[in-house]
Amino acid sequence: MEVYLDNAATTRAAESVLHVMGQVLREDYGNPSSLHQKGMDAERYVRQAKKTVAEALKCQENEIIFTSGGTESNNMALLGIAQANGRAGKHIISSCIEHASVYQPLLFLKELGYEITFLPVDRNGLVDLQQLRDAMRPDTILVSIMTVNNEIGALEPISQLAKIVHDANPHTLFHTDAIQAFGKIPIHPKRIGVDALSASGHKLFGPKGSGFLFVRSGVKIRPYLLGGGQQKGMRSGTENVPAIAGLERAVSLFLQEGEVRREKLYALKERWIQKVSELPGTRVFGIFSEDESTPLSERIRKTAPHIVSVGFSDVRSEVLLHALEAKGIYVSSGSACSSNHPAISGTLSGIGVPKPYLDTTLRFSFSHENTFEQIDYVISCLSELLPVLSRFRRG
Repeated sequence: MEVYLDNAATTRAAESVLHVMGQVLREDYGNPSSLHQKGMDAERYVRQAKKTVAEALKCQENEIIFTSGGTESNNMALLGIAQANGRAGKHIISSCIEHASVYQPLLFLKELGYEITFLPVDRNGLVDLQQLRDAMRPDTILVSIMTVNNEIGALEPISQLAKIVHDANPHTLFHTDAIQAFGKIPIHPKRIGVDALSASGHKLFGPKGSGFLFVRSGVKIRPYLLGGGQQKGMRSGTENVPAIAGLERAVSLFLQEGEVRREKLYALKERWIQKVSELPGTRVFGIFSEDESTPLSERIRKTAPHIVSVGFSDVRSEVLLHALEAKGIYVSSGSACSSNHPAISGTLSGIGVPKPYLDTTLRFSFSHENTFEQIDYVISCLSELLPVLSRFRRG
């Protein structure tokens, strides 16, 4: 049996996504900037994609900029907003558990003279509201806090955070990395006070190389790709029409099936946590474990529906990952991007994970295509593997 539980890293493209991308590549392959019929045929896909994404976000079509994915969207938001608003101040606030595509641009801005405040989080991965209030200053130009943490599934109170920011300084802009949120939960940036939002297509059954940045009308942002003036000069370069068309199909499916998918994911997550918690030496992180009197079904609703972080005290994560792979089970030892540079997870350290679990934790991330039978199979494999592998733990 093959069981793919690494959906936070990427998802399998939906059939309708593959179909429309093939159509664009084979038939409607014109440059959307061309004035002839082939160009206009291609441009229709781009216009439809803007309409569909705008419907999902409850925003205006001209507030959407298509990108190559989440990393570009985050970089565009942080670098573009910071440089366009640098005269108003050079202070930026973020959290200590952000994805590398937020953290690294912030370090780059620090080299340029910006001051960065990284807020700590509690054991559930949540930013403290009062600490954000205390960190706000007259020269704070931007706050960037992710909606869903990609390692433990923490679901930040974005609307409350954005309100604190705008109450403290109406000129401060609020950006959220919604790459793990969009396509899993409804998110309407303008209703909750978000000025910029990043998303990626391959996290919601769309193609890799697709994504977008929402930028609220009136927000000053400096483009950093210059050339032909496509997308109203905000991102020059011929649009990747096949990827944009595929993204549109994926977002359409989310609009049609999002609620059903979400309920399935929460059911899978609850079943998984119940089963894996029964195995010796395991510990689940980020599920409000201090509130044991509250039913698990209620506690997990405070988190993202698809991500669970589990520590196995006696087995290194890389060893267990490959042992599961040999049985056809695919999981992750953390962020897929961070796996290129293995190190102790900043997220796990940030939430105070005990030392024995820092390098023994795996991320299991589900999709609506997973089944309860698959969960039972993985639990069975873990029950078999853990006692054997624990014999070879480090001394």
